[in-house]
Amino acid sequence: MFKKILIANRGEIACRVIKTARRMGIGTVAVYSDADKDALHVEMADEAVHIGPPPAAQSYLVIENIIRAAKETKVEAVHPGYGFLSERAAFAEALANNKIVFIGPNPKAIEAMGDKIESKKAAAKAKVSTVPGNLGVIKDAKEAVKVADEIGYPVMIKASAGGGGKGMRIAHSAADVAEGFRASQSEAKSSFGDDRVFIEKFIVNPRHVEIQVLGDKHGNVIYLGERECSIQRRNQKVVEEAPSPLLDEATRRAMGEQSVALAQAVGYDSAGTVEFVAGQDKSFYFLEMNTRLQVEHPVTELVTGVDLVEQMIRVAAGEKLKIRQEDVTLTGWAVESRIYAEDPYRNFLPSIGRLTAYRPPAEEQRDGITVRNDTGVVEGGEISLHYDPMIAKLVTHGPDRLSAIEAQGRALDAFGIDGIQHNIPFLTALMEHPRWRMGNLSTGFIAEEFPDGFAPRKAEGEVAAALVAIAAQIDWMVMERRRLISNQLRAGAATKERLRTVLLDGEPTRVETSAEGDAVLVRTLDDQGGETRLQRVVTDWRPGEPVWRGTIDGVEIAAQVRKAKNYGYDLAHRGVAVYARVHGARIAELYALMPEKQVADTSKQLLCPMPGLVVSIAVEEGQEVKTGETLAVVEAMKMENVLRAERDGVVAKINAKAGDSLAVDAVILEFE
Repeated sequence: MFKKILIANRGEIACRVIKTARRMGIGTVAVYSDADKDALHVEMADEAVHIGPPPAAQSYLVIENIIRAAKETKVEAVHPGYGFLSERAAFAEALANNKIVFIGPNPKAIEAMGDKIESKKAAAKAKVSTVPGNLGVIKDAKEAVKVADEIGYPVMIKASAGGGGKGMRIAHSAADVAEGFRASQSEAKSSFGDDRVFIEKFIVNPRHVEIQVLGDKHGNVIYLGERECSIQRRNQKVVEEAPSPLLDEATRRAMGEQSVALAQAVGYDSAGTVEFVAGQDKSFYFLEMNTRLQVEHPVTELVTGVDLVEQMIRVAAGEKLKIRQEDVTLTGWAVESRIYAEDPYRNFLPSIGRLTAYRPPAEEQRDGITVRNDTGVVEGGEISLHYDPMIAKLVTHGPDRLSAIEAQGRALDAFGIDGIQHNIPFLTALMEHPRWRMGNLSTGFIAEEFPDGFAPRKAEGEVAAALVAIAAQIDWMVMERRRLISNQLRAGAATKERLRTVLLDGEPTRVETSAEGDAVLVRTLDDQGGETRLQRVVTDWRPGEPVWRGTIDGVEIAAQVRKAKNYGYDLAHRGVAVYARVHGARIAELYALMPEKQVADTSKQLLCPMPGLVVSIAVEEGQEVKTGETLAVVEAMKMENVLRAERDGVVAKINAKAGDSLAVDAVILEFE
């Protein structure tokens, strides 16, 4: 077994590998760019080596820098994580040439399967069903349009060396193909250093199901069940689960055996994933093979009990697989949510900045439920525009699908993040969505269920009652603290009313609050002052904490709490976000008469939707533009975002140029 390994990656996956290596008694070396000098993976590793400036193309993607770091620290092996150099055969070969073991598949398997075009050719040769398409490299936009016309719309434009949704576009017309081809090429070049793209038929209403395979250097290959990753946005996975609610045992076995046969055909000897596009009728087609550890591997680990990172290390060290196919059993259900630094209220655009608060839920195993959080950040850390916007992967496991979903919802409510925008509000709402809970999924789920973007659920029923109780308890605590302030001018100067009005987004609920031991009793009243509900609230929450944890009538509850800009609190629970204020009866009456502040008119401006870098400005001052026409392209976290005209108009003024770094809501263009 190795004594010391280097992790050629960053963020949560570097931390994940370090945890397993540490448990195995293996020393670890981290690498870092200027942007990551204070990162968690650097702190966790036994040693750390600087490898360059922030852009990945000048640090994490430079093979020579990784080799130098490995030699300096005298490691025996390198784990690539995922992304970056993980699927580069040249990297595995360079390590071998320097007598360093690559903790991953052999270079020939990477070449055969890691390249999306070559993998489809290999699959076709092995008589594996594949999606109709053109397996050749497309030279230019003109050829792309011709190929797409022959295949028939819609089509998918994909980077050959791609992954993580980078370099992928769905096109419904020739115009979409021309524009999507250029964007895919550009993203592929900046993300992978390889601008080759190909085109295939896009299957309508598909599901994304993938099989985890594991092979050793002695010819043994097994599969460890499937994962469903159909909840995607912009072709990037958001929520994954294992097993899939679609498959039955016969389909699972067929997909698994086909995946093993494909892996054996190319001599695969590590952890890898064979991805399929599946129809609602359980038909399936080979999509691609990822010759690396997947982001979503924790759900497989929780349902099988197999540590995939440990297996990768043991296989790389030459050990035979001790797990046989008949030993693999799927127990319970696991759900993973990817927590991204992005604003769900601004069409999920990236958000960067400092994490002024980062308080994840406790990792634990209790009452048949497991909560796991794979992360690479700490409170006070910086979310950089140079890398992927993922902050953490929150994983829950339960005896069945619904229990895992319920546990995920509770854990998301208890996840406190401040300083940047994040997608937890969306994820908590998703966990309550009826279609998701039924398992009626497709890769178009988010676009279909949220066609106008994401907005919080309306406060009603039990969730509204819980938010009223929480708001009333916070109000009671604050008033009690004021009442007990010492050295007041006169006795009893600060008093508190038992009768209060709780306003959730302006909707009033009359309550009466009182104390009983360590609890606050919240009585909901009708218009005549009669009691309609009594809730007993117990918590040790204190003002300033981002997560309210406690019990309401003995049931554990967590909610997000933020002090509002003026008065009151922003509360969020189970996908419902409200602005809560609590007043005495007279003040509540007067508050209802207050005029609402009008939002500034920005209809004649093009605002930068997220912090980013201007790639190009497509118009000139005085130019007439039509609805849907491209105005500018802004890049953030390696994703290019095309900003289009929302209506016809004339450009009056241009305030930015290519290369400018802009803050969110910076004015790029002004219209007449």
